[in-house]
Amino acid sequence: MKYALKKEGKFSYTEIGEGRPIIILHGLMGGLSNFDGPINYFSKNGYKLVLPKLPVYDLALLNTNVKNFAFFLRDFIDFKGYEDVILLGNSLGGHIGLYYTNLYPTKVAGLVITGSSGLYESAMGSGYTKRSDYNVIKAKAEEVFYDPAVATKEIVDDVFETVNDRNKLVKTLAIAKSAIRHNMAKDLPKMTTPTCIIWGKNDIVTPPNVADEFHKLLPDSNLYWIDKCGHAAMMEHPETFNEILLEWLKMRGL
Repeated sequence: MKYALKKEGKFSYTEIGEGRPIIILHGLMGGLSNFDGPINYFSKNGYKLVLPKLPVYDLALLNTNVKNFAFFLRDFIDFKGYEDVILLGNSLGGHIGLYYTNLYPTKVAGLVITGSSGLYESAMGSGYTKRSDYNVIKAKAEEVFYDPAVATKEIVDDVFETVNDRNKLVKTLAIAKSAIRHNMAKDLPKMTTPTCIIWGKNDIVTPPNVADEFHKLLPDSNLYWIDKCGHAAMMEHPETFNEILLEWLKMRGL
């Protein structure tokens, strides 16, 4: 679904529900609608779902990197005056959540990552040499999911438009390089924020061994697997994703 975002200063966002804030951090090619399942569920179960539009393509090229996205998140949280937030990020969004949590641990009560970059160098930005071929882009979009039917025409059209927009493509590649530069392997062992890792067993973008590595390096993490599931667990199996996350939040008193 499309969300009506309100604009305040440099921020475009919406809030749904009441309670502890769960801030949704979308991925590089993924929009906020990828989180429809968790947004609908948790906004009715005691949480305020906060959906900021990240400035993935809005910053100057030199500033288009994971660090500045984390600073944007810092400014947004400060602007809204949120405390003890839960961050929920997929792919690049997970990486931003990790980077922010490392810098500002007292602001984050819990972190949830799924298909996150931050450890695996090939997570984003490759394979666009034939970007003008719609069928090539369609196949690439379908690879993200265990069930290719999840890659609807709307999703494929969005990816096709993005990679054929020169400005967006240049920034996509800049973000991919930034994700490699901002590898978090050395930071993770120092991060004590409770972290929920939910991963698709069939993710080929960030393979299962990446989740194992996150779990090994993060001192206070729990790892959950979803079978027959690719890179975006909250899209392919929203009910299972929500069940796992709700149980984790209860277990952690969040």
